[in-house]
Amino acid sequence: MRHTGTIILWALVSALVILVITLPINLQTQLIASIAVVTLMAIIKVLRAEGIWRLIALAFGTAVVLRYVYWRTTSTLPPLNQLENFIPGFLLYLAEMYSVVMLALSLFVVAMPLPPRKGRRAEEGRLPSVDVFVPSYNEDIGLLANTLAAAKAMDYPADKLTIWLLDDGGTEQKRNAAAVIEAQTAEARHRELQDLCRDLGVNYLTRARNEHAKAGNMNNGMQHSTGELIAIFDADHAPARDFLRETVGFFADDPKLFLVQTPHFFLNPDPLERNLRTFEKMPSENEMFYGIIQRGLDKWNASFFCGSAAVLRRTALNEAGGFSGLSITEDCETALSLHSRGWNSVYVDKPLIAGLQPATFASFIGQRSRWAQGMMQILRFRFPLFKGGLSVPQRLCYMSSMLFWLFPFPRTIFLVAPLFYLFFDLEIFTASGGEFLGYTLAYMLVNLMMQNYLYGSFRWPWISELYEYVQSVHLLPAVVSVMLNPTKPTFKVTAKDESISVSRLSEISRPFFVIFGVLFIAFLMSVYRFYAEPYKADVTFVVGAWNLLNLLIAGCALGVVSERSERASSRRVTVKRRCTFALDGRDYPSTLENVSANGARVQVFGLETQVEANARAYLRFTPSGATEEEALPVEVRNVESLGSVLAVGCRFMPEVARHHSLVADLIFANSNQWSDFQVSRRYNPGLFRGTLWFLGIAAYQTSRGLIYFVRSFGGERKKESAS
Repeated sequence: MRHTGTIILWALVSALVILVITLPINLQTQLIASIAVVTLMAIIKVLRAEGIWRLIALAFGTAVVLRYVYWRTTSTLPPLNQLENFIPGFLLYLAEMYSVVMLALSLFVVAMPLPPRKGRRAEEGRLPSVDVFVPSYNEDIGLLANTLAAAKAMDYPADKLTIWLLDDGGTEQKRNAAAVIEAQTAEARHRELQDLCRDLGVNYLTRARNEHAKAGNMNNGMQHSTGELIAIFDADHAPARDFLRETVGFFADDPKLFLVQTPHFFLNPDPLERNLRTFEKMPSENEMFYGIIQRGLDKWNASFFCGSAAVLRRTALNEAGGFSGLSITEDCETALSLHSRGWNSVYVDKPLIAGLQPATFASFIGQRSRWAQGMMQILRFRFPLFKGGLSVPQRLCYMSSMLFWLFPFPRTIFLVAPLFYLFFDLEIFTASGGEFLGYTLAYMLVNLMMQNYLYGSFRWPWISELYEYVQSVHLLPAVVSVMLNPTKPTFKVTAKDESISVSRLSEISRPFFVIFGVLFIAFLMSVYRFYAEPYKADVTFVVGAWNLLNLLIAGCALGVVSERSERASSRRVTVKRRCTFALDGRDYPSTLENVSANGARVQVFGLETQVEANARAYLRFTPSGATEEEALPVEVRNVESLGSVLAVGCRFMPEVARHHSLVADLIFANSNQWSDFQVSRRYNPGLFRGTLWFLGIAAYQTSRGLIYFVRSFGGERKKESAS
């Protein structure tokens, strides 16, 4: 009876909403209604009202969006008999409807996400056995050593923890390759990694052939291991000591639980953050997904496997035949398969690993191309909307995650749409300037406000547009390619631990300067037409403003593809830890100020002698969970006087496997430092301040990008003269 009453109430409310959005009203009334809704939403936001008030604000915003959709559908499409107007006009309409659908799915997923789920510690007597898989292909040995050492140092009974390096770079296939250099490289890697694993006390495993990429590598690991649970870390994802303590307890609570996923935290900025210099003050792009969206998915039992920083149940994987390998995104595909079989997932919103993300723009695009193509493969082969075994909310959640990667199509259409009018005088959007103000501008403003409601502290205004634009230029052909030939894409390992020694333009930057040039010419055209055709001034003003917004985003992108030099691939992490600095046989009390994968900065007390660069020294400290000090060899790189204290910059000089364990302990043992760093940059600047900030950064990055562009011609001339 209660269920029937809910359905009746829902039907009545839906009918009332349809009546309101289809009500014939004049333009003045529409303007007044739009202003009223925007004002109400702003008041609720300023008062920081949550709960039901948040839903009320989103409901009013949704009404404006639906009103716009109705008006857009019934009043603005060009006549069908004018194909030169109708075809681009209808493509623009489809792009807008895609945005509305994605907004609707976002509202469903994250309107009221679960609060951050804390870790669940298991009872000591009921700890399950765990196999840790570290899949590898071509990563640097030092990077692998740190990850394996951190995994080995996790706080868990040694008799129930087995670490496996799954090496796909030293397979028999690669060691016996026809190319001699490739074979010798693989053989050398094979031997070196075997020695490293032996020294660290972890298991080394390779296989005969490189089949089914990462999924095949992990399935091979399953055949040689027996642990009840399987924890997976990418080669550059090192876990904190408490990773297993915070995650394995959930499996005892729910026998149908197949996954506990945790966030991916990165020590280094992505190319946008590095080149725009926002890493320390603005939330990273991935924080919107891991901070909000995964919690929303978790509410509907749809949080999915992200390839690393996760624990999975072996019996669930066995039931599904192991890790799925039909697509190149084996993680999401595996989760979809297991969710459809009735298994459950949990998302723990606490960073328990620290990793590296692509440092160069080209590597960043390569990574995103793989994600986009993999999601399109799953959409094509597994189509979640009609996949059996999923609940309706799970279907919608998976569709939201996959349809998102179609964004290059609407983003491209939004970019070129103003050009049809400015260059060719085509009317692809039938509306006056006043109607645009009353409907379209209101819709855009409400849309921005709703995005701010949903993601405010995790995604600042206009940053999503920038990220989507810089990806769309190269992702569009990648997505088209996989649609035409869904079996063509192959798994490619993303390059990590990179450094850029010289400031330069990215090797894939050229299209961005071409697009900027075209948009700038269109801007000049809009100014000309505004004065030359005063009878069209209102339409020209609207379209010109739209093009100007595109120009600002395109200009900001010029700064993104202008790579700043940065020798270190990993940023330093603040630690504040007591230690002893040993130099020339004498010990000095010291404090570790910060560390990175390669070195540390130490405040040394009582050191009065002159310290020479490249001098050999030792850092002595007590590792986490231990009782005795150990020594880590370092090389002095620089010295700075801070009054009575010397700040000494050191480079780690590991000589044996245990030294890698000590480095890992300094960087990765304490997960709280990563949470603190994330919280320090999470705040909501609001739409107004956020927009002003973006305008300022766009202006600066445009000029910086153009300077790099001019300098690149000077570099080319030098190369030509040298040759």
